[in-house]
Formats: sequence, structure tokens, C-alpha cells
Amino acid sequence: QVQLVESGGGLVQAGGSMTLSCTRSRTILGISAMAWYRQIPGDQRELVASIATNGTTKYLESVKGRFTISRDDAKNMVFLQMNELKLEDTSVYFCNYFNYWGHGTLVNVSP
Repeated sequence: QVQLVESGGGLVQAGGSMTLSCTRSRTILGISAMAWYRQIPGDQRELVASIATNGTTKYLESVKGRFTISRDDAKNMVFLQMNELKLEDTSVYFCNYFNYWGHGTLVNVSP
């Protein structure tokens, strides 16, 4: 079992910034690849950003240039730095590791 604990969500004004953090309880087979997803109730969960074990990152097209995923392997943590937030970024953000998921943290972008 792996526990993922997210933090850092909340209310932010459009144009503002916010950083999400996720800590995993252990590492499987030395693999540190992780990802952030988001989901609005009733919609499908979508991949926002991922970071591979070798550090390669991928982003949802709509967040490229605004969001940055990073990792601290010593602390088993992954981060999502979100800048220039838009109303459409409002969602519940989930941390993912293999088939494990955090409980999600709400990011609410206000006008």
C-alpha cells in the first residue's frame, strides 16, 4: 500500500499562483514517476502534468507555460506550481503514483 497526501489547495483569484504538494508514503521499485490529475464532478479525470523517473515532464496543453511539476525524491514529494490561474483551472486535483490516488485537494479560482 502507498498513501498519498496532498496539500496546498484553496481559494485563489484569477491570475494568482498556488503550489500543490503531495507526499507518498513509500517508493515502489525505485520508481519516482508521479502525476497530477484534476476532475470536476461529473467530468472525466484528466492528466494535468506528469514527471517520469528520469525527470521528463508532460503537460496538458491548456496548462503549458503556466504550471510546473517538480519532485523532491529525498522527501518522496511531488509539487505542482500553478501560475496565471484561470477560472477553468477550478477543479479537484489528485496526486497519482502507480494505481494509487490521493484524496484530492480543491483548487477554486475566483474572478
